[in-house]
Amino acid sequence: MAKKATFVVVMIAALCGWLGVGTSAASPPAVMGGGSGLILGNEALCTLTAIGHDGGGRLVGLTAGHCGEPGYEIVPERRQDVGVVGHMVGKSRELDYAVIEFDPAKVTPVNRIGPVTITSVGSPASFPDVVCKQGLRTGNTCGVVWGDLMRTNETWTQMCVIQGDSGSPVVRGTTLVGMVNAYLGVACIGPELGTDIDVILADLNAHGGVGAGFRPI
Repeated sequence: MAKKATFVVVMIAALCGWLGVGTSAASPPAVMGGGSGLILGNEALCTLTAIGHDGGGRLVGLTAGHCGEPGYEIVPERRQDVGVVGHMVGKSRELDYAVIEFDPAKVTPVNRIGPVTITSVGSPASFPDVVCKQGLRTGNTCGVVWGDLMRTNETWTQMCVIQGDSGSPVVRGTTLVGMVNAYLGVACIGPELGTDIDVILADLNAHGGVGAGFRPI
């Protein structure tokens, strides 16, 4: 993992955006799913990877770990009128993913945002598969898969991503295979780099607690 951390620091542009926002009084529940925009800690902009339930029946979601820290409040980017709908409750710095626990009274979970639908989770994509993502900033983009070029449980693709797309679900058809974490070099020109979803789920299950046993809606 040390090799991976060095590579990330030297070569990768992280993909969360930043801004200051306010929240307001409660409103009807926000519809949220993989591809929904998130405001974390009143300043970071990222994207929800998937939403579902863990083994304890809690409503939880995933996003990129560099988007915030445990305790950060979560506000839907497109439904800021709803206010805080959950909190980041844990993260992995090594695998760059985070777990969000949502308030089920404030969120209506769905498996489709835009043209991306998630019906299952699966093994990583490989060349010459084509995968797609739904992100806060660049919406729906697709690209060829290059594979796990560094043998680090991360898959490189040619999808267009920019800041704010961190956490976006990467799908092969309707199967969730990864999350967007970064790009190399220049946005939408250099390859996208993302963590494989099977590795994330295995890590969640190994550590237990909130998020363990996660299954998407």
